[in-house]
Parts: sequence; structure tokens; C-alpha cells
Amino acid sequence: MGNRFRPILTCCLAGLLAAGLAGNAQAHDTTAETQQGIASFYSDSLQGARTASGEPFDQQALTAAHPDLPFGTKVLVTRPDTGQEVEVLINDRGPFVKGRIIDLSKRAARKLGMLHRGTAPVLVTQVN
Repeated sequence: MGNRFRPILTCCLAGLLAAGLAGNAQAHDTTAETQQGIASFYSDSLQGARTASGEPFDQQALTAAHPDLPFGTKVLVTRPDTGQEVEVLINDRGPFVKGRIIDLSKRAARKLGMLHRGTAPVLVTQVN
């Protein structure tokens, strides 16, 4: 009996997930050229994991996750408190923590000088 309901349950869960992601995408304003918020960076445990774009994640690449910018979009991430900046390519979805607007690879986070603090205030400006 449980096996008959598994496809129905799977479809329901997929629908709820899609509705939640659509609501999250609407919460971020991508019509503005620059977004302001908090950046974080990926855990080392995700090295090699498949990103939402299908690529394996590489901590040494200059890549990032963003909730709704198209894959392949280049953005300039700037720390207004220090002036440090890095250009990254969006190849994943996230972050999934309220208040955060971008998840960076470790290399990108290092260029922003945020490895020890974990998060930092940033401006995210679309380059292309």
C-alpha cells in the first residue's frame, strides 16, 4: 500500500518545493543593478558536489550561488566596509539562509578577506 502512494507523495513534495523556491525568488529584487546584503561561503565538505547548473563544485574556482540570477551571469561582489572586490560566475542556487544574498567559493571569499569571519556585508552588481 505504501508503494502506491510514493509517486503521489513525491509529486506533492516537488510541488511544495517549487512553490517555495518561486516565493524565495520573488523576495529578491533582480531588476536593480546592485543588491545589498550578506555573503557567506561554501563548506569544504561540498567540494566536488554537483551544483544546480550540473557542474561539480570547485572551491578554487571563482564561482557563487545566487537565488535567481541566471547561470553563467558574472557579478562583481564588493565589500563596502573594506573596498575588496571579486568577480564571480553564478553556477549554483542558494544561499538558503534568510538575509544572505550570495554564497561564494572559498577562493572568492579569500579575495574578500572574509574567511575568518564567515560572512560579510556585500554589494552584488551584475557585470553581464
